[in-house]
Amino acid sequence: MKIDLITLFPEMCEAVLGESVIGRARKSEAIDVRCHQLRDFALDKHRRVDDTVYGGGMGMLMKCEPIALCFEHICEERGCKPYFIYMSPQGKTLDQQKLKELSGHDCVCVLAGHYEGVDQRVIDSMIDEEISIGDYVLTGGELPALVFIDALARMAPGTLSNDECFTEESHFNGLLEYPQYTKPQVWRGMEVPPVLYSGDHAKVDRWRYEQSLINTALKRPDMFAEKDLPEADRELVKQLLSQKQL
Repeated sequence: MKIDLITLFPEMCEAVLGESVIGRARKSEAIDVRCHQLRDFALDKHRRVDDTVYGGGMGMLMKCEPIALCFEHICEERGCKPYFIYMSPQGKTLDQQKLKELSGHDCVCVLAGHYEGVDQRVIDSMIDEEISIGDYVLTGGELPALVFIDALARMAPGTLSNDECFTEESHFNGLLEYPQYTKPQVWRGMEVPPVLYSGDHAKVDRWRYEQSLINTALKRPDMFAEKDLPEADRELVKQLLSQKQL
């Protein structure tokens, strides 16, 4: 997977993307992530990439030409036209289903906005999709871009040790993840559920599935209501929840 990030703060982004799982995946070349300084494509000696807003108003707006030149440079460098995403509070809210969909693209470019955003003509003529990480506004698009890249890159083959590292996690299959435990077996009077050290893998799998159902029903009833489940599983959850309340 090839991911390019257009940003005013590449050093900040490299500091995050060069560490931990994503950093190791970059070093092993499982993924190819590159950060591009937008100011390198400015047209004046002051390297300005923003200007005042037509019609008046607070703040500055990112200009068209530096963004276009940077994206065209990336297209030439990659030898293809990446799927171009703009991190914007007006975009579709990011979720695991959207990530699964976008992971099908071999080449993705992400624009981290700043100031009051970008000239609408960039969005109209170049951007394939606007993505938001939530209904709130930050000082810039770098943090949303990093969240998006981290979530997307970890799904690329070779980033994690195996697919189960993400396919069994919360949200991937429409359910929240089951509770997990490590040593010691008893901690401050609280014991690990015996089924988990029983050695019976079928029972462990069943317990985990049931706990995922319960977790989702309790913590995210909206997700549970939308999940396509056999009626027997919904009845099972009702029984298990009633037992928990006893």
